[in-house]
Amino acid sequence: MNMAALRAAKQALRKEIKKRVALLSDHEKLRQSHVVSQKLFKHPRYQSSQRIAVFLSMHDEVRTEVIIEDMFKRGKVCFIPKYLTNSNHMDMLRLTSPEDMSTLPLTSWNIRQPGDNDTDREEALATGGLDLILMPGLGFDRNGNRLGRGKGFYDSYLERCMTHPKGKPYTIALAFKEQICQEVPVDDNDIHIDEVLYDDE
Repeated sequence: MNMAALRAAKQALRKEIKKRVALLSDHEKLRQSHVVSQKLFKHPRYQSSQRIAVFLSMHDEVRTEVIIEDMFKRGKVCFIPKYLTNSNHMDMLRLTSPEDMSTLPLTSWNIRQPGDNDTDREEALATGGLDLILMPGLGFDRNGNRLGRGKGFYDSYLERCMTHPKGKPYTIALAFKEQICQEVPVDDNDIHIDEVLYDDE
């Protein structure tokens, strides 16, 4: 598939998935988020990982607040994204407590993230790297292909991880079952995900 056709296919699929997720009630999103969280908590990779990066959820994503609380309960080190506007650069900065989250400023996307003058936070790759990244995305297929929002933040971050002595962290995507597709169109630059957790009962 050439680049233009690939881009068009991704755009069409993004639209379709957004439509499907928009039809979910808040109750159903919470229900599925609960199922996904429970699967994660039982997951051996989650249990054995010490340094974990997790996204702060938007309204159309699996809720992650409970997951973040669980990480602190278990004494894990929690990192959250800081996206730089007008670029595809993202850092993973350390969160010191679940309460710390509510003090973060809101971005134009309505996501909380550390502010630009918040320079005291440890960046994951500047220290011990990451064991696990919990990944957001718009769509996924069962082979671990991911459809992002088109900005490339996670793709470029995972490339940076590969140059860290710890190497590439294990990646687990958290998804609503409405985000699971037959097949996500990808090219060679798209990052492959190790596992996708969703309510497949």
